[in-house]
Amino acid sequence: MKEQMQWIRPEEIEARSMEIIESEMPQGSWSPGELAVVKRCIHTSADFDYAENLYFSDHAVEKALEIFRKGGFIIVTDTNMAASGINKRALETLDGHAVCFMADPKVAEEAKKREVTRALVSMEYAARLTGPLVFAIGNAPTALIRLHEMMEEGSIHPDFIIAVPVGFVNVVESKELIAADPAPCIVAKGRKGGSNIAAAVCNALMYQLTRG
Repeated sequence: MKEQMQWIRPEEIEARSMEIIESEMPQGSWSPGELAVVKRCIHTSADFDYAENLYFSDHAVEKALEIFRKGGFIIVTDTNMAASGINKRALETLDGHAVCFMADPKVAEEAKKREVTRALVSMEYAARLTGPLVFAIGNAPTALIRLHEMMEEGSIHPDFIIAVPVGFVNVVESKELIAADPAPCIVAKGRKGGSNIAAAVCNALMYQLTRG
């Protein structure tokens, strides 16, 4: 028996998807801003577990929006995939930038010499940047661990952290470190996450300022 397909205008597909997500997701006590992030992560992954595993520090969304509203911010990612997934029009509208140091030859050379990950070295390079810093980490727990260490050392003061790496080794533990740190954050607790989720969280936050 053939299933009947829905005919939907291209410009209406996302809105219809969000309606389906909201109708199927469990009830929660999210603020409107938090709900937008949760729905965007589910929309990106088709995984309703994000309705359960996303952790928001106190007033996290409000603090992120304040950063984005002022402009001049830099989003630092741990993969070029995440950087590519962040909406460029929204970034331009808000006078923001996205950077990733993972492909920098100097980062690769230093990481090889020190026998550490490029993600770790990338965080140290990011500490040299000026301006409000938002970290969107979707792949490398070593990036989060180094961020945690540098915050303890006082060598970096992230304005916001999106901690959503995916995997099995040090992933859960690194996220727990960030959730307990003083920096405002959104964390995907557990093993799930990814570069697409890191970009989705960034976009969900920026869309609250750039879409009507």
